[in-house]
Amino acid sequence: MAVDVNELKNTVKAMPIFLVIFVFFVLYTSAFTVQSGTRKLVFSAGKLTSVAGEGLHFKIPLYQTVQSVPITTLKTAEEAEAASSDLQVVQAAITINYHFDQTKLAEIYTQTHFDVEDRIIKPRIQETLKAVSAKHTAEDLIVNRATAKQEIDNILKGDLARYHIMVEDVQLTHFQFSPEFNRAIEAKQTEAQNALKAKNILERTKIESEQRIAQARGEAEAIRIQAEAIRSQGGAEYVQLKWIEKWNGEPPQVIAGQGASNFMLNLDKK
Repeated sequence: MAVDVNELKNTVKAMPIFLVIFVFFVLYTSAFTVQSGTRKLVFSAGKLTSVAGEGLHFKIPLYQTVQSVPITTLKTAEEAEAASSDLQVVQAAITINYHFDQTKLAEIYTQTHFDVEDRIIKPRIQETLKAVSAKHTAEDLIVNRATAKQEIDNILKGDLARYHIMVEDVQLTHFQFSPEFNRAIEAKQTEAQNALKAKNILERTKIESEQRIAQARGEAEAIRIQAEAIRSQGGAEYVQLKWIEKWNGEPPQVIAGQGASNFMLNLDKK
C-alpha cells in the first residue's frame, strides 16, 4: 500500500501542537543507552525488573526508570585500629580495590542498594584488622608484615565475596605502633647490632691470635731446624767458620762472651 506523502504532511499539520510535543517526549524518554563499564537497573513502578547491558534500549516512559551501576574497578580506604596479642596498639590504613559481580547486580541492589562502602566494606576492614592483630605479637607483625597482609587479604576476599563484592587487591599502609613501642623496638635492634658487632670483633681477634700462634710455631720450627743443622755441622766451630767466611778483614767492634775469647785465641794461633 503506497503512502501519500502529501496526505501524511497534511495529517501532521492537522495535529494539535501539544500532541506533537507529546509524541516527541515519548520517543525521547523511552530510549536509553548503556555505556561501556556500566550496567543499568530497570525499575517498573519502582520495582527492579531487569538489568540492561551495553547498547541502546527502550523503556516505558513514566512507568519505567533506570539506574546506572559501575562494573569497573572501584577503590575505598579505611583507617583502622586494633590490639596485638601482647596488647600493643596497632594502627593501619587499608585500601581495597574491588568490583561488583556483574551477574549478581540485582542481588546486590536487594541487599544493600549499592551502599556497600559504609555498610559492608569499612566495617569488615575494622573487624579483619582486629582479628589478625589479636593472633600476633606486635613484634611478629613487624617482622612478618607480608604474612599479616596476606591474612587480611584472604579474610576480606572471603567475607566480601558473600556480598558479591570481588576484591582485586588489598594494600596495607601506614602500619605503625605507639611511639613507646617504636622506641623499644629501636633500642632492641641497636642492642642486637652491638652484640653482633662485639661477636664479630671477638671472632676477628680469635682468628688473628690463631694466626700469630701459627706464625710463632713456624718461626720456632725454623729455629729448631737451624739449630739441628748447626749441631750436625760441629756446633760453635761451624758458627765461627761461617763468621770467618763473611768477615771483611776488619776487627769487630764488639766481641763478648766465652765464645768470642776462644775465637780470638784461635785467630792468634793462626
